[in-house]
Amino acid sequence: MPELPEVETTRRALQPICEGHTISRIVVRDSRLRWPIPEDIDDRFRNQRIEKLRRRSKYLLIDTAAGSLILHLGMSGSLCHVPSETAPRKHDHVDIVLGSGRCLRLHDPRRFGALLWAQPPEQHKLLANLGPEPLTCSSAELADRLYQLSRARKVAVKNFIMNAQVVVGVGNIYANEALFLAGIRPTRGAGRLTRNQWMALATAIQDRLEQAIIAGGTTLKDFQHSDGKPGYFAQELAVYGREGQPCPACQTDIKQIRQSQRSSYYCPVCQR
Repeated sequence: MPELPEVETTRRALQPICEGHTISRIVVRDSRLRWPIPEDIDDRFRNQRIEKLRRRSKYLLIDTAAGSLILHLGMSGSLCHVPSETAPRKHDHVDIVLGSGRCLRLHDPRRFGALLWAQPPEQHKLLANLGPEPLTCSSAELADRLYQLSRARKVAVKNFIMNAQVVVGVGNIYANEALFLAGIRPTRGAGRLTRNQWMALATAIQDRLEQAIIAGGTTLKDFQHSDGKPGYFAQELAVYGREGQPCPACQTDIKQIRQSQRSSYYCPVCQR
């Protein structure tokens, strides 16, 4: 699934193409995404000016005076910008056609993505209970929140930081990478971490996400940028997907375990 850096990379690429332009129409070829696309979406947003393109967690928000489109890329979705007359491919389910003659085209083979709307979007059930953005607060603020919420919690620290009600955007890849950078084993109970350890982990979360955004996102399976090119941060991953390979710090073999049906990777020497 595209994670926060992939979605942020998409937002930054599309922002100058979208903001200030008018939505001419929304063409829905297949409304059967994770949730059905609302039938009135074209009528509501036709001829609306895009005031801002922003991100909340892993959702893209297209703000207009009539409300905000809420777009999620799902497991393997991508959002490309192409000339509106470009013939659609299989699995090109939605076109948001702009007055500029180009369109934002949602390609989603598995149909786990979403295109909904709300006004205001912050009150939509998908967004209302989300935690803070990890990149819009200081490391100290994030560490304090994680420390306070984790007291007396027995849940594994990796599962804790992946809870979007605690903090958004820390998906499986970057949770593994941040825990390695902070020297914390993913199975440690969240409530056992000291304030200093939470400070190290908060800093590591921010570092890994920021570096991934700079690098352009992580290449995993079907993910592509808005220009159709794959991301390229995967080559810099320290532990994720590297079971049996040497730790970049101590050369010990990386271990893999399962936590909540997800793969966790860690160094048994560097992470405690």
